[in-house]
Formats: sequence, structure tokens, C-alpha cells
Amino acid sequence: MKQLICNLFLLIVFVFATACAHTDNTAMTSSNLDRIAQSGFLRVGTAADMPPLNMLDKSGVPMGLDVDLARYMASAMGVELRLVVKPFPELLPALKAGEVDMVISGLTITPERNMKVAFVGPYHISGKALLTKFKSLVTSEDTSKLNSEAFAYAALESSTSASLVKTMMPKARLVTTRNYKEAVDMVLSNQVDALVADYHACVLSLLRHPDEGLVSLITPFTYEPLGIALPPGDAQMINWTTNFLNTMRESDTLINLKLKWIEDPSWLADLK
Repeated sequence: MKQLICNLFLLIVFVFATACAHTDNTAMTSSNLDRIAQSGFLRVGTAADMPPLNMLDKSGVPMGLDVDLARYMASAMGVELRLVVKPFPELLPALKAGEVDMVISGLTITPERNMKVAFVGPYHISGKALLTKFKSLVTSEDTSKLNSEAFAYAALESSTSASLVKTMMPKARLVTTRNYKEAVDMVLSNQVDALVADYHACVLSLLRHPDEGLVSLITPFTYEPLGIALPPGDAQMINWTTNFLNTMRESDTLINLKLKWIEDPSWLADLK
């Protein structure tokens, strides 16, 4: 009996010690916020090629809605903002590799992406549209007519635009590009029939090339919620970013940024 009681006591001690060790390990798990605070800077990945969300000015300095949002976040953390400019397809791999702390670059929140990274948002709603020289492509109410072997579409590599072409227009030829400029140039030079891109990018191209005969959809034909991509599993970082974004919304700071970059075209004069 004494041996049984002794064994039971040792078992209880072992279980308790194991639980304490587990609790201590959990408590000691550090958030990316700790590294950011200790280093004194926030690393944000962006393509700097997706106007009006992110782009370069004439001096090669990033600007846009995404850039201002990142700047507000760094200020709220009390650290310096360091923008890491990479081609769009390389942004999420850079996040997974720990090269950046977050990505703010017109990223649509999709189930596939959300399986790999965490998202906070949306901070803006966009949608897909067409940029083309052929008015018939944007005036037809039957989008199924876009699915034809006769058409070729350009889209940003690894983007939801490229996925949209593969899904909705599988018969058409898809040409992927590393940046928007390359894609727009293909439309202008008649190498493709249309560019499939975020609505704002299409509208901006109309403004930048007013004499090239370009046309676009008046309204987007898809729903694209844009979010801030974060490393998965960091509950504190996700919580902080969620609360920050909610504060930006409630204080009207976010809507004012949208008015600045989306409604007011005066920044076009500074565009590279």
C-alpha cells in the first residue's frame, strides 16, 4: 500500500512538473513584436509597382496607400519603417523566410494564401477589371465571351488576376509578367488583347495613357479583399495588427488615406 501511495505521489509530481514546464515554455514564446521592438525597425515587404497602393516616386522612393499604412504602423510601434521592395511573386516567400515582418502590397485574402500565412483585414476592397484597346471586351454583359482561344490576357505572376484567367478564361492564352508596367506595355503594343488587374491599376493606366485608345470596365467584376500578411502562429502580432487596423478605421484615418490616394489624382505628378 505504501509503495502504491508513493508511486501515485511521484506520478502526480511528474504530471505537475510537466504541466509547469509546458506553461513556462508557452510563456517564454516570443512574438515578432519583441524582435521588432528590440531591433528598432519594422520590415514591410511591398512590390512598389501597384499604383495607387504602392509605387515609386520620381526619386525612386516608395509611396502610396500601402506605404502610408506601413508608416502609421511603424510609428504606432515606436520604431523605424524599413520597406523591403521585391517583385510581387517574391513577397510571400520572403515573409515565410523571415526576411520581412509583414507584407502590405495589394494582397488579396484568399483561402489558399491563408493556409500558408495569417491575414489581418481587409483594409481595402478592390476588384478585377480589364484594360484593353477593344471596347467590345468591356461592354459585353456576358463574361463567358471572354473565354475564347482568340484572346490573350496579361496578368501579374502569382496574382489572383492570373488565377482568375485560369479559372474563368481557361481557353484563352495567359501571359504572366513580373510587374504592371510590363503588362501594360504588352497591351499598348498589341502583344495581348487585355490586361486583367485590380480595378485601380486599370483606371490609373487610363490616366497615364490618355491618348492610346485604352478602355476599361466602369466597375470591377470580382470582389477582392486586400489584407496585411503576417507570419502564421504569432497570436500577439495578429492581435496587435487587428487592433491597430480597427483604430485606423474608427478614427477615419484609413478613409482619409483612401481619399488621398484613390480619389485625389494629384500625386500622379510625383509618379516615376
